[in-house]
Amino acid sequence: MNKRDVDLVVLSDIHLGTYGCHAKELLRYLKSIKPKQILLNGDIIDIWQFSKRYWPESHMKVVRKILKFVADGIPVIYLTGNHDEMLRKFTDFRLGSLTLTDKLSLRVGKKRAWVFHGDIFDVTMQHAKWLARLGAIGYDSLILLNSVVNWMLIKLGREKMSLSKRIKNSIKNAVKFINDFEIAAATLAIEKGYHYVICGHIHQPEIRTIETEKGTVTYLNSGDWVENLTALEFHRGAWQIYRYQAADYSTVDQEPDVSENDDLSNKLDIRRLLDLLKSEPVG
Repeated sequence: MNKRDVDLVVLSDIHLGTYGCHAKELLRYLKSIKPKQILLNGDIIDIWQFSKRYWPESHMKVVRKILKFVADGIPVIYLTGNHDEMLRKFTDFRLGSLTLTDKLSLRVGKKRAWVFHGDIFDVTMQHAKWLARLGAIGYDSLILLNSVVNWMLIKLGREKMSLSKRIKNSIKNAVKFINDFEIAAATLAIEKGYHYVICGHIHQPEIRTIETEKGTVTYLNSGDWVENLTALEFHRGAWQIYRYQAADYSTVDQEPDVSENDDLSNKLDIRRLLDLLKSEPVG
């Protein structure tokens, strides 16, 4: 399997450190591409729910692969989200080709893009953070339950199902929240004169044109690596939503994992670092 050239890759809501994260699938995807630039648009590491009891090697391999891109000089921009908001105290930190920030304005092709995670549009996040944290725990538990249900369905020869998607699609308020989120992001981007607005947060992959009284903008959302296993890719002047399909990776991984002796990331005690970030107050 040859690596694909991609001008720009946008990933969000990976939630490393949770049971729902599909780290193995993400690693296969990262090994399959040759990106010129990577945007990590929030909730990459789930510091909210981080526990020393759960940090699998597959999650560490994703961190190593991202750092390998940095070591190779590929620009990697990490934009903070709500689940990794503890990192916001280090905003504008730079190390080689790695940049940490909260929001980003950049040129994509011949157009201007505004990139941010999107939690600023979440009323629960702004006024009842404890409820948002409780919801995150419930969501992760639902994903874990879903994995058990799908295991049983496969054994019975039936197709997998997504409990969270069914719940979202069946609750009118959830559908309305997604639409309101997209409109709010688009409206603000139009007022600021952007052609693209790129978000994460709601785990809903999307590319669509939104028009208001003041103009038009292309709204993009990279989805997540918990349910949808999606990314945004920009190449040769066009956007697309990449959707992970296991069948595309039927051959053996095309590159070995980074050697523990050669990779600087192995010298970092990620568990210790995340534990310190979680215990210290933000600000």
